[in-house]
Amino acid sequence: MKVLTTTVKKKLLTISLVLITVVLQAQTGGQTVFNSLSIPSSARIASMGGALPTVRDGDLSLALFNPALLDTLSDQQATLSYVNYFSGINLGYASYAHHLDSLGVTVSGSIQYVDYGDFTERDATGQDIGSFSAGDYAFVVGAAVPVDSLFNIGVNVKGIYSSISTYNSWGMAIDAGATYNNPAKKFSASLVVQNLGYQFKGYRSELRDTLPVNLQIGLAKQLKHAPFRFSLVFDQLHKWDLTDGEGPVETIDPITGEVTTEGGFEFGDKLMRHVIFGTEVLLGDNFRVNIGYNYRRRQELKLEDRPGTAGLSWGVGARIKKFSISYGRAVYHLAGPSNHFTVSTRISDW
Repeated sequence: MKVLTTTVKKKLLTISLVLITVVLQAQTGGQTVFNSLSIPSSARIASMGGALPTVRDGDLSLALFNPALLDTLSDQQATLSYVNYFSGINLGYASYAHHLDSLGVTVSGSIQYVDYGDFTERDATGQDIGSFSAGDYAFVVGAAVPVDSLFNIGVNVKGIYSSISTYNSWGMAIDAGATYNNPAKKFSASLVVQNLGYQFKGYRSELRDTLPVNLQIGLAKQLKHAPFRFSLVFDQLHKWDLTDGEGPVETIDPITGEVTTEGGFEFGDKLMRHVIFGTEVLLGDNFRVNIGYNYRRRQELKLEDRPGTAGLSWGVGARIKKFSISYGRAVYHLAGPSNHFTVSTRISDW
């Protein structure tokens, strides 16, 4: 049985290394499809700026985005999540994890959905001819094993289906991650690649789009004598320039002839678009407060004359008897925030 467990570890490690190598060489130009995979459906992730790939404390909602976070703490845990998104869009997922003692592997199964609602269908002249609906669905199977007492590796395999009226598309994607967790030093770090896959059937059969691939590095450190855990995530590392690609524009004053340069993006701005900050205030074992800041989201979605709190997020989490309940609120722009709710319980507690 030990030989079998070692074989599983080697296979997962090989898959992870291959996928990370591939994504480092990937190009992200052009359109992407199945972008709902990137929406932070977990309340805790949403409250931390949209990414939390490295905290290994048995929270199954985090493992949906980094399978290396699956471990024995996730055993027999069931999680439900719901997001009240924008313009009547609703999304969520259901997930369950189980630890297989005989193999030393923790496995999970999840179903994700996005309901875009109903739309009015019109003909070429603008006449109302009925209505149609649209939705995305993903079926996820995950597995993770410990390499040793500090390292975990894991893989998610996703089957994806999307439909818009009479058009539909399907594909597959894989997440792969590696996590280092040192409880003695209250420090953890992760490397994860998300949504590396292929669209087998496009909405129109002759067209294929790329998936929203993402390469992340996450760090988390809890203070020894204070109830704070700080999270730093480096996002979209496979692509340096996350701006719209516009360079500086030169203008000439018609009277003085003076040349001025406006626009363009400096090194610091491009760097910060990869960084997501988060802080958790751990008020005992049963309650926490989360605060996050996403610089890129703020730069892309704020209004210049009224930036407001775009890019900020916050949330709370509480353990109440047999349930863990989390709420997250993420501010994208003045049009309003998204509201995220997650509830989990351990089946063995009942």
